[in-house]
Amino acid sequence: MAAHSYEQPYEPVRRAPERRGPAGPPPATAASGMPAEPGPRSSGRREGRRRSEQETMISEAPRRARGRGAGGSGGDGGPGGPGGPGGPGELPRKKGGDKPAWRRFLPSWKIVLAGFAVVTAGLFGMIAVAYANIPMPTQNQVQDTVDDMGSVIYYANGKVLAKLGTKRVPVDDINQIPRHVQDAVIAAENSGFREDSGISFSGMVRSVYSTLSGAQVQGASTITQQMARNYYDGLSQERSIRRKINEIFVAVKLNKKLSKDDILKQYLNTIYFGRGAYGIGAAAKEFFNKPVTALTPEQGAYLAGRIQNPDAFDRAEIAGNMKPSEARYVYVIGQMAKLDPKAYGSLPSKSPASPKRIKISNKDYYKGLTGYMVQAVMDELKNEYGLTKEDVETGGYKITSTFDKNLMLAARDAVNKHTAGLTGEITATMAAVDPRNGRIIAFYGGDDYEKDSWDDAFLSQKQAASAFKPYVLAAWLDSGYSLNSYLPAKGPLKLEGTTPINNDHASGASSIDVVNATAHSVNTAFAKMGEKVSLDKVIDIASRAGLSKERLEDAKNRHHYLITIGSGQVTAVEQAGGYSIFANGGKHFKNHVVIKVKDRAGRVKWQEKRTPAQVISPDAAADATVALQAVVKQGTGRNAALYDRPVAGKTGTNNENKEAWFVGFTPQLSTAVGMFRQECRSKGGKVVQPVNDNCPWWRGKNPAKEKKYTPQKPYTTAYEVPLGSAFQGATYPAAIWKAFMTEAMKGQKVEQFPARVNTGVPENLAPKPAPTPTATKEPDEEQPDDVTCVMDPCNDEDNGRIITIDPNQNNGLDEDNGLLGGGQDPGMPPYYEPETMPTGREQW
Repeated sequence: MAAHSYEQPYEPVRRAPERRGPAGPPPATAASGMPAEPGPRSSGRREGRRRSEQETMISEAPRRARGRGAGGSGGDGGPGGPGGPGGPGELPRKKGGDKPAWRRFLPSWKIVLAGFAVVTAGLFGMIAVAYANIPMPTQNQVQDTVDDMGSVIYYANGKVLAKLGTKRVPVDDINQIPRHVQDAVIAAENSGFREDSGISFSGMVRSVYSTLSGAQVQGASTITQQMARNYYDGLSQERSIRRKINEIFVAVKLNKKLSKDDILKQYLNTIYFGRGAYGIGAAAKEFFNKPVTALTPEQGAYLAGRIQNPDAFDRAEIAGNMKPSEARYVYVIGQMAKLDPKAYGSLPSKSPASPKRIKISNKDYYKGLTGYMVQAVMDELKNEYGLTKEDVETGGYKITSTFDKNLMLAARDAVNKHTAGLTGEITATMAAVDPRNGRIIAFYGGDDYEKDSWDDAFLSQKQAASAFKPYVLAAWLDSGYSLNSYLPAKGPLKLEGTTPINNDHASGASSIDVVNATAHSVNTAFAKMGEKVSLDKVIDIASRAGLSKERLEDAKNRHHYLITIGSGQVTAVEQAGGYSIFANGGKHFKNHVVIKVKDRAGRVKWQEKRTPAQVISPDAAADATVALQAVVKQGTGRNAALYDRPVAGKTGTNNENKEAWFVGFTPQLSTAVGMFRQECRSKGGKVVQPVNDNCPWWRGKNPAKEKKYTPQKPYTTAYEVPLGSAFQGATYPAAIWKAFMTEAMKGQKVEQFPARVNTGVPENLAPKPAPTPTATKEPDEEQPDDVTCVMDPCNDEDNGRIITIDPNQNNGLDEDNGLLGGGQDPGMPPYYEPETMPTGREQW
């Protein structure tokens, strides 16, 4: 039989050898343990076996032996004979002879090494190209803020209000900076500065790692890198790996072009040290009030330590925490000792505590009224736009405020003229808001910010008393009820969860309409209106008009229906803005003091919001204004009347005359005036006179000698006490309001309020009385402005005259004599019972 052809598909299957000729009888089985006897073999049989083995060898030739070789099979036994012994089998495999399956997927180490070499070469090539393409900064690329980074605040008319920031004091020659100051900075920031190539490889690794891992980009920059970032444009703002790489390349090039002295000089002229001081010259003046040439090693070490985080050190020191500054100072003098043991080795033991600094002083722009305006602007920039004081002082912004300089002075003069001679315990405050845009154009929070930084106009929260009632009136009208409704005029009025509400002056009638209830500030009427529309409705209206919802909710929870007659706390700014809804058709713009902010390039970054909220309907606003005009024409606010234009407003005096208000408006301006009295008492009950309107924290005359008391643990505390019976909303507050508004309205067009709309339907919430011959007289809408004057000044000629009222005498001019919200004023006309009306809301 021929061998298998090689053209056939290879199938590595062992084939049994073919047998030739007839099969012989089976060989005899040998006895157990005995070998079989060999039988006779013919030559033909031997030839056949030889061919069979050749075929088998050819068939198995392509198979690869396992290990070093494979054992053969035993020979076939001849007829009657045993087969040959078996082959030796597989040889033992060498250790590691076969690779595990997972290793078959790994490339050879030679391939890995070659690939790494290629990638490294490419990376270095890219770096070389990038380095070559980064241009060397020129003098034309110096940041425009290197010399002056301060911002400017303007009045609304574009005139400068204040310039913020510390002026740089540049050093022209490195030799003007003492060597020990240079060494202190080098020891603190970059000990290898004089020998390095401009970069730090360890710092680079840390920076790249922190960025790739998602953390904030770390500093770890050399002095050369920091100088490049602070001095040249294009490297200072972006926080990214790309910016860091550019910074590194620029630093290397600068290190080759400039001397170390030049780099250090530019660095020390631009770095920020805190307190608004940029550059070592400004810092020497700001912290030690001396030129840089006179700085000691200790002072140099202190300033060098501040470079790490100047804002944090400022905040800590202002709060009285000197530990961070001291710890940093100790670190720096220790590094100086390591840098030059011979020169500074004794410094840690000789001067373990940081040197004494001058106190943080307010800049010139915090003096007088300017300080209050600057602080108001700074507060809004922080709260609305996230700009810190440092951002403003160093950002080069152009900020246009809402303030009118002349009206700021007019507010101060109006308050001072009418409070001259009064005890320093009495405080008056004022705010004026343009209802058409929400701009706070003037306010009075104090005379001098440096002496008294507490701004009463924005910060003092006092009970609104009856000056809160217009918000109840707004809720009433906006809920669909009309001015023609009738309300209870007699007390006590008992409402759930509230102590009985009374009116101060007895009324002969049991009911009163809404206009007269507003004109004469009838407590029971407004409490009943609040009950009808719900306190939640009242709070919603007031809060959308700009009052603090949190404080109003607190007043509701504590006093329930007393909130309707003024138990909630408000500020003068809130009240001025709140009443703007009546002057502006029910719309409210958020109170603000910033019109717009421009960056260094003149681009507008932020500006005032010009979309108002519609708090109440225009019709409700118009009818509410009719009722509030009646307050000034014939009610409790007669002393606030202006004789050339219409005025609307509301008086308010709370319990025991502790606070007195008049809040009024014309179509162009809404102004609030508030007064209160605070007494300074020691823990032992001793009454101490205030100093610059503040309760002194020290005992004695000189606070510098005080050892026991601190501003955090003061000697005296403020307690609110009654103003005196003469201090009511219709007296001093109304007179101050009139004096200011007379000045503010000079040259302004006389505008009229909208006519009465009679929106809503009448609602009778009063007890049903017996009919009377004559109905209640409606207020005369055409009544001339020359109404009976109760208190000077009463005409334009006498407007500048200062009123004088004995605080211990009750002149009987206001409604609030002793009540939280007040009852009727003493001049309140007698009321007549109206005819019986339907109790429903249908028109009648």
